[in-house]
Amino acid sequence: MDIKYDSNGLVPVIIQDATTKNVLMLGYMNDEAYKKTLETKRVTFYSRSKQRLWTKGEESGNFLNMVDIKNDCDKDTLLVQVNPEGPTCHKGTDTCWQTENKSHYGFFSTLEDVIAERVANKDTNSSYVARLFDKGINKIAQKVGEEAVETVIEAMDNNDELFLYESADLLFHYLMLLKAKGFTLKDIEEQLKSRHK
Repeated sequence: MDIKYDSNGLVPVIIQDATTKNVLMLGYMNDEAYKKTLETKRVTFYSRSKQRLWTKGEESGNFLNMVDIKNDCDKDTLLVQVNPEGPTCHKGTDTCWQTENKSHYGFFSTLEDVIAERVANKDTNSSYVARLFDKGINKIAQKVGEEAVETVIEAMDNNDELFLYESADLLFHYLMLLKAKGFTLKDIEEQLKSRHK
């Protein structure tokens, strides 16, 4: 790989979780650190403060296991995708920005949070979610079944707008059923990943 190191012989390295796609930290490599990372498959940096090579996790055991390494378009920044063992930050957090390294499913994650908040608030006067949860899991499961049937019916028709509408209803109610059962999309992802192997 052609890498353009700076005048100090270093290149910035962005560390990204290979699964969640969250950025975990930023470090620097020199040519020796880059080669050691390729050889050991454990991310090794050049520590500017220690003035030496430093394999992340050499003291804590929180290694960054390399999955892939790419150079950017200017060849002066590396993106290293990893499977982290434990927290990445030396302060004990998942990332160096004190954020949790969890999977995010775009707007579906937002909906999971909204459902959880409305279930916790139990405001049955203004919240459809709270009212449905108040009726119990059988009612939530029944609603998922109803929405699934409506989605199938619309799938056999030619009205794409109605099909998408019913599909959205199905997914929304399915998220509620997951919550009622104590699960999240992450649990479904893990189940699918185990089948993919």
